[in-house]
Amino acid sequence: IRTGNSNASGGFVAANDQEYLVRVVGRAADAEALGDAVVAVRDGRPILVRQLGDVVVAPKVQRGLGSANGHPAVVLAVLKQPDENTLDVTARIDALLDDMEGDLPPGLVLDRRVFRQADFIATAVHNVGVALRDGAILVALILLLFLGNLRASFISLAAIPVSLVAAVLALDALGLTLDTMTLGGLTLAIGSVVDDAIIDVENVFRRLRQNRALPEARRCDPFQVIYTASVEIRGSIVFATLIIALVFVPLFFLDGIEGRMLAPLGTSYLVALLASLAVAMTLTPALCAYFLPNADAVAQGESRLAAWSQRAYAPLLDRALGRPALVLGTAAAAFALSLAVVPFLGRTFLPEFNEGALTINVVTKPGTSLEASDRLGRRVEWVLLGFPEVVSTSRRTGRAELDEHAQDVNAAEIDVMLDLSKGDRGREAFLDALRAELATVGGANLTVGQPLSHRIDHLLSGTRSAIAVKVFGPDLEQLRVAATRIEAVAKTVPGAVDVSIEQQVDIPELEVRADRDALARYGLGTGELGESVERALVGETVGALLDGQRPIDVVVRLADVIGGDLSALASVPIDTPVGARVPLGAVAEIVRGTSPNTIVREGGSRKMVVQANVAGRDLASVVEELRARVDDEVALGDDVFVVYGGQFESAAQAARTIAALSALVGVGVFLLLVAAFGSARNALLMLVNLPLSLIGGILALALTSGTVSTPALVGFVTLFGIATRNGILLVTHYEHLVAVDGLDVAEAVRRGSIERLVPVLMTALAAGLALVPLVLAADHPGNEIQAPMGVVMLGGLTSSTVLNLFVVPVLFRRFGRVGAR
Repeated sequence: IRTGNSNASGGFVAANDQEYLVRVVGRAADAEALGDAVVAVRDGRPILVRQLGDVVVAPKVQRGLGSANGHPAVVLAVLKQPDENTLDVTARIDALLDDMEGDLPPGLVLDRRVFRQADFIATAVHNVGVALRDGAILVALILLLFLGNLRASFISLAAIPVSLVAAVLALDALGLTLDTMTLGGLTLAIGSVVDDAIIDVENVFRRLRQNRALPEARRCDPFQVIYTASVEIRGSIVFATLIIALVFVPLFFLDGIEGRMLAPLGTSYLVALLASLAVAMTLTPALCAYFLPNADAVAQGESRLAAWSQRAYAPLLDRALGRPALVLGTAAAAFALSLAVVPFLGRTFLPEFNEGALTINVVTKPGTSLEASDRLGRRVEWVLLGFPEVVSTSRRTGRAELDEHAQDVNAAEIDVMLDLSKGDRGREAFLDALRAELATVGGANLTVGQPLSHRIDHLLSGTRSAIAVKVFGPDLEQLRVAATRIEAVAKTVPGAVDVSIEQQVDIPELEVRADRDALARYGLGTGELGESVERALVGETVGALLDGQRPIDVVVRLADVIGGDLSALASVPIDTPVGARVPLGAVAEIVRGTSPNTIVREGGSRKMVVQANVAGRDLASVVEELRARVDDEVALGDDVFVVYGGQFESAAQAARTIAALSALVGVGVFLLLVAAFGSARNALLMLVNLPLSLIGGILALALTSGTVSTPALVGFVTLFGIATRNGILLVTHYEHLVAVDGLDVAEAVRRGSIERLVPVLMTALAAGLALVPLVLAADHPGNEIQAPMGVVMLGGLTSSTVLNLFVVPVLFRRFGRVGAR
């Protein structure tokens, strides 16, 4: 068949001064023509292919099936290229499908929404955008209440759109897009980008009021006042912004998934922050010079809120300055209390996503046929469709011919689209009920995950679950025994769900043991015997027919001689070089037995994996309890050892990286503070912001999720830089009052604290309240990564601002140094 179905070159001939190419056309046009190919000639009569067998169009060996909502379907997965935008690609695919639908045969229906990542992305981007919008509104309200003047508020708020536009242009130049991470960075920055402008405007506004209050003969030119006021606080805002930028550096050194996810967030935050610094140093003073010199509001007093704040703060400050031991003792006690809470906080890698979809893996016993596995998968689908929250299901059992997602016919993956609004319970209650109902489906291990988290687990540990207990050893049977014991323990650990063992079991096989003496008599080798058996049972591709531009493989194989009778395998005919045809049983012994369906190795060692997800408890505590109980209750056997991997392993690595980099960042922050104050002593005083900010951050986590994740750790690091800004504002103003106005330290501390109260409160409230929409919508799609950072930053800003207003004045009056430069 191979030689009778091909075209060939015949060289060329020349005639009449013309050269002609010669092409031998022998390719069959269709199956009927292929059947007319001559195999041999006997007694002068040709023997054709169709006389020896049937030439039919038939499916190749099928190793996969698809289903949608419990009914047979073809499931087509479309993957985008790495540098393409998912929403744009989805829109282009929709346009193509719109054109295609009109030409579909009757009864063929396209369902585009069995799984659409674009829906989750669009929802997530919308939710982050809403948090960004609402945060900006809250910032505007804070400015209006404290400044009490539309012009001054407008000048400060101008920093938001200008900084964000500059950030977007910079992100585009860097090749980044507006996604949930970059928008999340802008959301976290929305309160901070206005801080530098607030400080500048407030100082200018206050200096203009003071200048207007002077006798006319002593008044300075308003433009000179604006210039002097802007220069007065320029050093403060530059060093404060540089410190905040510095503490974001650890984001760019995180490896793996967390680094890829958080780096765009850090980039957008830093770009927006640096843009806001440029705005505060250029546009803000210019707008002040344009709008404020002749404004009537300059002659008025401070706003009611600002005046009330200063009146309420002054007596409290006097008491604090009179009782330094009480103030410092209270702060120390609060810090100690927060540290005591830390051991009770859970730990995890990344917050759980709310993708609006599930990925359910159904794995039955290896060796199960495709048809039986399909029936089991359909049962699971009908169970899922019984829940009102389930919108649709799509299932892939086994694998398609060219699918790179390799899985055997005993495994199925079901994508489930959800609409939780159709039920009357929360997400956790729904998942608990779902797991309980799926447990009634016998004969399979089921793992409930989500599309994104499922793929993250695959990348981290090669398993489908958050916890991967890897059991290593040289003997496969020992590994099975140890893994089974660990599985039994894991099922009793609170919080561990979807516990299962990676399927490495013995499956039935027929072993063809070659009889070398018999093979030698017929001139056969063991390799030729194997090829003959494979050709007979599986077939051999010997060419292709062309259906237009589409090639169709031509496969030659023996008709089904088994017919469900395994003993018939011995009668499979084997051609020999000596011309005789003998049954397989004459040259080999056929033995029934078992063998492993798969053997997995890592680092050269055999491995089995016990996998589990976590529900209702933090990841770290589940792993720690599981580890302790395995050590106490499981006898692993000789040469068997266990390694705990998955998200837990990645969380620990990320924590180590952040801790190491934070120490280096701390040194850099200290050096910047020394440069800002010209005094190591004053720089050390600023480091008090670290424990003051930790207090609120820790307590905020304890009162919300109760779990420390990688984004929360990043939040603690960045919080220190943001909280340091207020301390810099206070201390630089103390130095100015002593050096320029000639006040003593005690009076400078009191007056400087009261004068800086309003900008401190405005910047802290702007940065903090801008995070409130994000924190309140923490469970909405798109906010999962940023929300833990927002919780930590909001809580830390609250504690550091309140304590800063009392602890820093007390410490500076006692230990501060003025005139070091």
